[in-house]
Amino acid sequence: MPHLGQIALIVRDYDEALAFFVGKLSFTRVDDIPLADAPKRWVTIRPPGAGADAAMLLLARAAAPEQVAAIGNQAGGRVFLFLHTDDFDRDFAAFTASGVRFVEAPRREPYGIVAVFEDLYGNRWDLIEPA
Repeated sequence: MPHLGQIALIVRDYDEALAFFVGKLSFTRVDDIPLADAPKRWVTIRPPGAGADAAMLLLARAAAPEQVAAIGNQAGGRVFLFLHTDDFDRDFAAFTASGVRFVEAPRREPYGIVAVFEDLYGNRWDLIEPA
């Protein structure tokens, strides 16, 4: 059956993106493979605790002006990615302590507890504990 394998996230620099996602959000680095088109790399990450078959983020370094222009605005200012958690309070506290910028306070919705944060480039994410 088809399933999502990777979702490309355009980044300015591999290492600064890894510092944010691995260092602040505790994502796991899955691959970091140099490619023939140096300095291009195949860099994939996944949220902590995600299974081996879970979709990953492919960190894609911008290589053209239109790609540079999309950094931090891949969804036109809307929430772009949705990070599910089994313990909202734990992860909200950990992310806040590590310097992650939340742009909306936590709130309860019919679908769960949610707060919006921005990644290092300004892409908006929902942190959600599903109901």
